Amino acid sequence: MGMVDIRVRRWAETLCGFCLDVRPGDVVSINSTPLAEPLIREVYREVLRKGGHPVPHITLPSLTNILLEEGNDEQITWRSPVGRVLGSEVDKRLNIAASPNPLALAEIDPKRQALANTPPQMGQKKRSEKAKQARWCGTLYPTAGYAQLAGMSLADFEEFVFAACFLNDEDPAASWQALGAQQQRYVDWLRDKHEIHVMAEDVDLRLSIAGRTFINSDGKRNFPSGEFFTGPVEDSVEGHIRFDIPSSRDGRIVRDVRLRFERGRVVEASAGEGEAYFLTMLDLDEGARRLGEFAFGNNFGITRGIINTLYDEKIGGTIHMALGQSYPETGGVNQSAIHWDFIRDLRQGGEVYVDDILFMKDGKFVVPELAGTR
Repeated sequence: MGMVDIRVRRWAETLCGFCLDVRPGDVVSINSTPLAEPLIREVYREVLRKGGHPVPHITLPSLTNILLEEGNDEQITWRSPVGRVLGSEVDKRLNIAASPNPLALAEIDPKRQALANTPPQMGQKKRSEKAKQARWCGTLYPTAGYAQLAGMSLADFEEFVFAACFLNDEDPAASWQALGAQQQRYVDWLRDKHEIHVMAEDVDLRLSIAGRTFINSDGKRNFPSGEFFTGPVEDSVEGHIRFDIPSSRDGRIVRDVRLRFERGRVVEASAGEGEAYFLTMLDLDEGARRLGEFAFGNNFGITRGIINTLYDEKIGGTIHMALGQSYPETGGVNQSAIHWDFIRDLRQGGEVYVDDILFMKDGKFVVPELAGTR
């Protein structure tokens, strides 16, 4: 079977330990494609070592294309009973993204993709308490498709992933714990603050965070992570912003997104690439034109965009905002069928003020009482 890269073994150990905290007797679902076999094997092995019960659920990515191309509306929105059964039995869920071609859905009608993304019908929606409480984590395994989209060789992309996940460290979990502690200091400082003002070239944006909570995303759910986020007050966003890191959704790339907000709502929008699809998503529902998230990226192991939100939104020295659905734990109440993140790089010039105090400059946190945390 060949030798296993020690970093893949560390990856599995970190996922099953730090991220999922697998205990004896836990039922752990492992959801992925055959392309992630090396990591799936090591996770399976690690779950057994911890006394758990691994349940691999391996699918073919091409089946999604077949469903969206040939299925009718009822078939596209139908939910498999396998998911319901797993939901009632599983204690921990691990999702490993491993696509051979992240742009495979680019030619699918956006309306059919929207159907596939809609929440289950009321009759299908019931979830057991166990399913609601199940701990989960999502990660991404390097494939040739992701590497090509990022403009890298597969070998270089693998090294990029290992660095972003701190897997070159002898004890990745300790590195993630240190990052989490650092971010908690930022989160504590932001508590009870009221307004954020972002200024940079093509950016002058204000929003309220009064009464809202910042969440410390430290790698336990998204792996890698390295961000802290909140839900801005829905009608407070005023001004304009240009997002300079490309984004991808449903297999489509969108670049150079520009937005102007009035009373929290997008009133002008454009994109240098993918504009027709972008505007279609903006008109999906009322909540799609309002922000559901504002966040700071803080993973300085991620040095560049790769057109993958899991990584790009965590780039140290950036901010990102999501149009659409809020996270209730932040206090946000916006409702939408989408949650679409867009990233602005501030490392080459930009300032973020919090209640008129300079919080970030040129991608670095500069509040005196937080000096030394990054």
